[in-house]
Amino acid sequence: MDQIQSIRVFARVVEAGTFTKAAESLDLPKGTVTKLVQHLESRLKVKLLNRTTRRVTVTPDGAAYYERTVRVLNDLDDIEASMTNAQASPSGRLRVDVGTSVAQQIIIPALADFYRRFPDIQLDLGVTDRIVDIVADNVDCVIRGGELTEQSLVARRVGNLPLMAVASPAYLQAHGSPGHPDELERAHTVVNFFSSRTGRPYPQEFEKDGEKLEVSGRYKVSVNESNALTAAVLAGLGVSQIGAFTAVPLIQRGELVQVLPDWTCPTIPLYVVYPPNRHLSAKVRAFVEWVAELFAGHPQMSR
Repeated sequence: MDQIQSIRVFARVVEAGTFTKAAESLDLPKGTVTKLVQHLESRLKVKLLNRTTRRVTVTPDGAAYYERTVRVLNDLDDIEASMTNAQASPSGRLRVDVGTSVAQQIIIPALADFYRRFPDIQLDLGVTDRIVDIVADNVDCVIRGGELTEQSLVARRVGNLPLMAVASPAYLQAHGSPGHPDELERAHTVVNFFSSRTGRPYPQEFEKDGEKLEVSGRYKVSVNESNALTAAVLAGLGVSQIGAFTAVPLIQRGELVQVLPDWTCPTIPLYVVYPPNRHLSAKVRAFVEWVAELFAGHPQMSR
């Protein structure tokens, strides 16, 4: 059997956490993945993985073997890239995960430009506001908003997303326009955005002249997806903070109205994130640079 293939399969099992996920990401039968890992263990005469019905864990020998071989695999990828001139013409399948509103309103409308520059890249675009496991799900890179908590990941800041507090004209006609953020808790209804991971709603934050406030407010509906948040505000269900790139066109068309314009809403940092042990191939580098340029030129993004 091909020793390099066996090593690649072993590394993918370690990263994915299960034989099933590794097989799916490699487009191989699960039995083939199992056989290749067994062949590697037999060749080395060392147990690399502990197997249970639900999860695979790495033995101490397996962890040491993974750390050394993943560097070798990256070096091989570098050699192949230089020999095939991949730096000049990036190609191949690229798996990217991005939030729904950013994908729908910024990334996807600009993809024609991306493919004019990089016609040989095949993009698998995962669109969700749920935070994916980059390593386990075998994603090459993700675009994430907010401060990062995973210290093991590599991140490049590519922009900043200002938020705006908005409501529909129908809502304001029925309830009046708030003059102070405190009124959102006393006399108004908000639309909440809650974390898919914890289920907890994110407070709406406001700042003016050094005064900072966090408003929770009463709500009739709470969502965990950014397009649904905008839809709920458009439906007149309450006041909420949404991305300026979404809000500005709707305000210009008269579908939404900015509220509390004298108060500053948060600005969310945007990052492209990828695993530290994943080879930053030409195709990943091309996408990261393109996204950074796209965000830098967007009128509702700041750097």
